[in-house]
Amino acid sequence: MNAVHLSRVDLNLFVVFNAIFSEGSITRAGRRLNLSQPAISHALARLRGLAGDPLFVRNGHAMAPTPRARQMIAPVRDALQGFEAALASTGSFDAGAVSKRFVIGLQGVAEPMVAPVLMRAIARSAPRVDISLVRPDRRELERELAAGTLDLVLDVLLPLPDEIRRLHLGTERLMVAVRRGHPKVGRTLDLAAYLSLEHIQVSQRRRGLSAEDFELSRQDLRRRVRLRCQNYYGACRVVAGTDLALTMPERYARILNRQFANRLVPFPLDVAAFDTYAYWHADSDGDPANRWLRTQLFQAFAKDTGKRR
Repeated sequence: MNAVHLSRVDLNLFVVFNAIFSEGSITRAGRRLNLSQPAISHALARLRGLAGDPLFVRNGHAMAPTPRARQMIAPVRDALQGFEAALASTGSFDAGAVSKRFVIGLQGVAEPMVAPVLMRAIARSAPRVDISLVRPDRRELERELAAGTLDLVLDVLLPLPDEIRRLHLGTERLMVAVRRGHPKVGRTLDLAAYLSLEHIQVSQRRRGLSAEDFELSRQDLRRRVRLRCQNYYGACRVVAGTDLALTMPERYARILNRQFANRLVPFPLDVAAFDTYAYWHADSDGDPANRWLRTQLFQAFAKDTGKRR
């Protein structure tokens, strides 16, 4: 950037710069900042003049940062975070008085496990705090956590950079759900009996192996998948009225199958456990609001896990 006295620079230009960099779009940056597209474009034009660089170039539908913009983003974000910290009146988050919405990314299977315990935990202590549970795009996790469009993410172990912090929350095994009175399943289920059954496979993809099929394939084994469907609720209903078997994560299996009175028996292979991790961005480490959210979620998750052991 050319030598310009700071008093002559509108610092809001850097807020716009950070939003465009994070969102990759002038339109989405405008939505994030509640500004019109012409206002965002005007701010970008002014910043381009100050920087002596286009900063962003159009690449299809996206605005791709130039090398100069990539060079600028870290100090700009550090400065913005410093301004926010300086303006904060306290280092704590008053959950009982503050109005705020947190956005947590998680896969659909985790929602019925997380939502009840989390909302019980904050219902009285944080009456003006709202929660949005959304399905994240794993390819966009780093960008969304950095941008603040996601405050926290729950998922399996993922290959993410060091800027994304993580905490292991728990481990669970696979269970097999069958209807009560199933003619081929007793109190336990060995591998031969499991393979003799007809199965339901749950996946939102049109093709490909599920976790249990992958484990079977490692031993050159295959099962007969009679039904492939998109969600576990529908699959559990099918289990209750047929002789089909359903393999699913234990915690969700215990929650969902209560209403159908299906039986649960352990998956007959000794497979690697399913781990759940929480993810957040390093910039949020010291943020009182994000720290409060993490504490509430971690405590709720631990309490729920303890009840099911």
